[in-house]
Amino acid sequence: MNIQIFGTKGFDTQKAERYFKERKIRYQYIELNKYGLSKGEFDSVKSAVGLKALINEKSKEYERLNMRNLGVGKVAEEVLFKNPKLYNSPIVRNGKKATVGYQPDIWKDWE
Repeated sequence: MNIQIFGTKGFDTQKAERYFKERKIRYQYIELNKYGLSKGEFDSVKSAVGLKALINEKSKEYERLNMRNLGVGKVAEEVLFKNPKLYNSPIVRNGKKATVGYQPDIWKDWE
């Protein structure tokens, strides 16, 4: 497994890190607000979970950037890609598989 956890230092990200630590599964942590996702990572995660799942509608950035009126089209995708504070977190990747949020029921089936 090649697990990557993209997150902020929030509660769900800490729970995700603990999940993998307790099972002695190595992972790489990437600070989402600082580094964001590369274009390839973004496309891979988006195809696995969908654009809507990635958008944090409760973030301050959501209102500030007028995301409510952008929907989930190309413009919304571009705004999201350029503004990592808009992401729901944690985003957990394992190759082409990905989840958003704390999803231990899915992670237990990853090999």
